[in-house]
Amino acid sequence: MKNYKIFALFALVFVVTQSCDESNLELTNPNALSPETFFTNEGQVRSAVNASYAQNQTNALYSRLLFYMYDNMGQDNSPNPQQEANKLTYSRFTFDSSNTEIADFWDSCFKGVNKANFVISNIDRINEIPESILSERLKNKYIAEARFLRGHYYFLLATRFGGVPLFSGLPESSEGLPRATRDEVFAQIIEDFRFAADNLLARGEELNGRATKGAALAYLGKALLFQKQYDLAYDAFDDITGYDLEDNYFDNFKEETEHGIESLFEIEFDRAIGTANKWDSNVSAQGFNESTFRGQDYGVLDWFNVYPSQDLLDEYEEGDIRSAENFYFEGDTYNNGEGVIVASDLSTTAGIRPAGWRKYQNYYRRNAEEQESGINFKVIRYADVLLMKAEAANETNRTPEAITLINRVRERAELDPIDDNLSKQQVFDAIVHERKVELAGQQVRFDDIIRWGIASTELAGTGFQQGKHEVWPIPDREISANDAISQDDQNPGY
Repeated sequence: MKNYKIFALFALVFVVTQSCDESNLELTNPNALSPETFFTNEGQVRSAVNASYAQNQTNALYSRLLFYMYDNMGQDNSPNPQQEANKLTYSRFTFDSSNTEIADFWDSCFKGVNKANFVISNIDRINEIPESILSERLKNKYIAEARFLRGHYYFLLATRFGGVPLFSGLPESSEGLPRATRDEVFAQIIEDFRFAADNLLARGEELNGRATKGAALAYLGKALLFQKQYDLAYDAFDDITGYDLEDNYFDNFKEETEHGIESLFEIEFDRAIGTANKWDSNVSAQGFNESTFRGQDYGVLDWFNVYPSQDLLDEYEEGDIRSAENFYFEGDTYNNGEGVIVASDLSTTAGIRPAGWRKYQNYYRRNAEEQESGINFKVIRYADVLLMKAEAANETNRTPEAITLINRVRERAELDPIDDNLSKQQVFDAIVHERKVELAGQQVRFDDIIRWGIASTELAGTGFQQGKHEVWPIPDREISANDAISQDDQNPGY
């Protein structure tokens, strides 16, 4: 049940221009507050932080495009004939630097960075608030939330583009910044998550929907894992307490069971707050955009633009209950058992499809997606943490522990444990398999196979080119707007 939603009732902070090199920040609120008179009480601080959370709800990110981009590139999806061309480009790796959606992704992430930096750059004003109005602990907590969110947006940017302009505060002029290296960006990401882990509240102390210590530790471990700092990643994961696996796997993907014991960080949606701006919030995050199109776009009974790829379906072992929990097959029931999936539901102009997506769909309780879904996105959940910790353990010669961690995830799936005498390589292979089936359709597969160096094999025949498609191109829009970035700075192959 949703106990709290990230929503700024006033003082919604936003960046006016789309290019990350612009420094203009404005405040839109009934009292026409200015930055010079802002940050005088907890409500204002919280609203400024909320604005950075809300950036996740743009169409360029979790409201619509992000799940297509990642799931299509990772080949979790296969496209149906009606799949729009701007979504097909990710399945076939035909995108280039003129791609509007990639530019919107870039801009939306940098707006999130700038909103977080609006808080971080006003630490002195926040610290001037009297202790009687806002305690030091809560001041540090809100600053840590801003740094967590900055780390989150920079993680999206660094994994998709490599090195990007690195803003540690608000821009001091209208001039753009050059690209930092990927390692420099990750250094700031790791520093932000470390600060967040030290200052955020623990699960149970914080309201649902806000970043917690556990979320920061999980993201910190993930960033360190991506940098192959396995010992430090293991330590971060090992410090996570208070979480466990849901008894029922599918409870992770229902609205009524959000923020459960397995959830570390979710992107919030709630149709009751408002959805009037769902089509016109590609980048700005202004207005009411409290729904995601994930259900409608993937829905076997609705737009059915994509379906789970045969390669993904074939990965599941016999008896793995996650197959039935992730996908609809002919004969399955929906809408509280009142409907049955029939062959015509799975048919398209290209023929009968093997399955449709069940994960993140509202069909468990109704017979149509109604275009709007209020189901939150799980960015990191505990099963993901267990498998990442298993990877870090395996890479640091703790292979027996890695096997135990993998088997915790397999036990819930009602599968036999893997053998306890497997080699390090065999355990790695088991992790690759387990992450693919456990986290299907959760936007992790592509980043996984890139960091493991196996993308050219896993994506053979898709159009993926090694040395090029590991990252996206720097958008033409940014190169035109930012004097500090030229075509010479473009990623290889673009």
